[in-house]
Amino acid sequence: MMQDRESLLGQLLELRSEHRDLDTVINRMTNETTFIDQLYLQRLKKRKLLLKDRITRVESQLIPDNIA
Repeated sequence: MMQDRESLLGQLLELRSEHRDLDTVINRMTNETTFIDQLYLQRLKKRKLLLKDRITRVESQLIPDNIA
């Protein structure tokens, strides 16, 4: 059980890191570039949203179920 938790935590760190990196790239593209490849930008944003969904799923797996 603990190994599963450690694995999920590692996965969560990787996902958050990639999400943060994409955020940086997207911000640079929109703020510092005169020519923006809109299709590429859309793909980056879609990837970022998918990562956010995966982060949410992993976080929910880490929260123990409370039996009322």
